Amino acid sequence: MIFLTLYRLNKRLWGTVRSLESLQPYANPRNSYPVPNENTNGFIFAKIFGGFEKIRSSICDLVTISRLLNATLVIPEIQESTRSKQISYKFKSFSYLYDEEQFIASLKNDVNIVKSLPEHLKAARRSYEFPIFKPKNSASPNFYIKEILPNLKKAKVVGLIITEGGCLQSILPPSMSEFQRLRCRVAFHALQFRSEIQTLGRQMVERLRAWGQPFLSYHPGLVRDTLAYHGCAELFQDVHTELIQYRRAQMIRQGIVSDELNVDSHLQRENGSCPLMPEEVGLLLRAMGYPSKTIIYLAGSQTFGGQRLLIPLRAMFANLVDRTSLCSKTELSDLVGPETPLPSDIFQLPRPKSESEIKEEWSRAGPRPRPLPPPPERRIYPHEKEGWYGWITETDKEPNPSPRDLRMQAHRLLWDALDYIISVEADAFFPGFNNDGSGWPDFSGLVMGQRLYERASSRTYRPDRKTIAALFDITRGNMYHPKHDWTLSVKEHLNKSLSEEGLIRQLLLSKPNSFLSHPLPECSCRISSLELTKQTEGKDGRVLYGDEHECPIWMQSAEAVGVRNDDVESAEDDNDVVEQQERNGPDFTTSLTSTIDHDEEWDPND
Repeated sequence: MIFLTLYRLNKRLWGTVRSLESLQPYANPRNSYPVPNENTNGFIFAKIFGGFEKIRSSICDLVTISRLLNATLVIPEIQESTRSKQISYKFKSFSYLYDEEQFIASLKNDVNIVKSLPEHLKAARRSYEFPIFKPKNSASPNFYIKEILPNLKKAKVVGLIITEGGCLQSILPPSMSEFQRLRCRVAFHALQFRSEIQTLGRQMVERLRAWGQPFLSYHPGLVRDTLAYHGCAELFQDVHTELIQYRRAQMIRQGIVSDELNVDSHLQRENGSCPLMPEEVGLLLRAMGYPSKTIIYLAGSQTFGGQRLLIPLRAMFANLVDRTSLCSKTELSDLVGPETPLPSDIFQLPRPKSESEIKEEWSRAGPRPRPLPPPPERRIYPHEKEGWYGWITETDKEPNPSPRDLRMQAHRLLWDALDYIISVEADAFFPGFNNDGSGWPDFSGLVMGQRLYERASSRTYRPDRKTIAALFDITRGNMYHPKHDWTLSVKEHLNKSLSEEGLIRQLLLSKPNSFLSHPLPECSCRISSLELTKQTEGKDGRVLYGDEHECPIWMQSAEAVGVRNDDVESAEDDNDVVEQQERNGPDFTTSLTSTIDHDEEWDPND
């Protein structure tokens, strides 16, 4: 009985979601879809600003727009890499992150793509003779047809500057469902990382698997811009609060934020607008029953607040690893490639004042009697300069990025790519922040979208941060030893977030902002099943879930359907054998958990 319960406990923590097993990836064209004509209306040349998630989303939109306008797409420039000073000569802008040849070959039946403009048009580009547009985020197809297409036909070249992570609206009319499927083919098939990134990413997954147990990927979502946009400064302390407020003031001046500078961060947290803190995520995972030896991969190239915020999570889960734990410095430097060395960023002390300068200042010090001169300033040592934000103690204006900062921004694209590979392959994924309402694509949303596309039944948590905040407010004074009813409430909410209920909630909230976060129903099909799926409609009346086509016959196989034995446990069903034992008798639970993990700390109230 003990071994059977252990098996079912493991299935409850890592098993697939049975109600979503009928969804299968299928982004092939469904209707008449002609191959693009070589005689196009002209060339589209684009520059993409922003980090990993904005780049990935923008490329998918650019391909779709090129198909819409019957244009030839020039491989877009990734400004995060071109702005960097002297990155490796082995890579161009796009190839620094993605495989150009794979990208062109995979989309040959969808859109014409070239690596550069023809020679007779390059001079016009250098002298900016062709029109350049900066489309707004989520621009409608009509904007491109009425505004861009006439200029494209006339000038034969049009430049686009993409800054907000997307240039085409997420939800397209039903008549444009093939364009939605094209987005999926770009994101999930054509956009493959260059071979060195893929190889190292697979090696990292293998090293995690070598531990002999499943692993969970967690992305905190603690990004400075996001925190500033939503006004979450008061959740941090000291200099980090000032940095967030400084960035928020910038956003207000730029018109990105229309709210006031100072907002109640705790109220924002209660509304679900702020990320879950790592300590809270650790408590949620522990309430779900994950033992302290669970392997958790920390994704994200940067976590605002630093390692200090991760201390409580590491205390609860000792096997918290990241890319630096799985890769050697040599492997990471090989991924970057040979780079020209930058001047060493040596900390320079202020120049000492001469005796004559001191006397001159004293003579200009104002009317007598004068106070004694101040004592000499305490010497500032290099270790007291706290990273890139040391400027805030010296000046009121943030300095422009240094060459080293620009190079690190380019490197973060590579680290995010590695984390993306691992997060998609993980046995479970937990987002600290997604679906924030800003309209920008986010890392967790893209991961959740690809996991939903490739294997909808994979264990992907979709917590409602507003509900989670209310749960924590109940037990704020006793977070590490909550009552048993609180633990059951957490389990119930997170298990529901895995299933159709959580998926539909995310569809209603996220799809209007990011199609790639929830590519349903256009990019999936359903295998024939006796189970009837209730259709869910959005605010515009379109069916967002339950309207998937039936999969073709060749997909109706045992491999696609999976084993459907009666003893396969539903991951979203919390009323399993273990839960029944917890409700009926605490003694059995205590003996069971001690068998699983002797070091696990359990609720004394159970």
